[in-house]
Amino acid sequence: MIGVALLGIIRRWHFHHQVPLREIARRLGISRNTVRRHLRAETTGPSYTERRSSSVLDKHSV
Repeated sequence: MIGVALLGIIRRWHFHHQVPLREIARRLGISRNTVRRHLRAETTGPSYTERRSSSVLDKHSV
């Protein structure tokens, strides 16, 4: 999985510095398809699922 910092680098190089996808992939050592997929994604960061388990303190909360 790609981290937030790496995603920021990819987006900055592509949108601000107009670095080609192939060059971004070569510099970072990742696949061109990975670079393309993250640039096409609408989200700018990872999404996490909501926690479903109950807390130990839930029974004491009012």
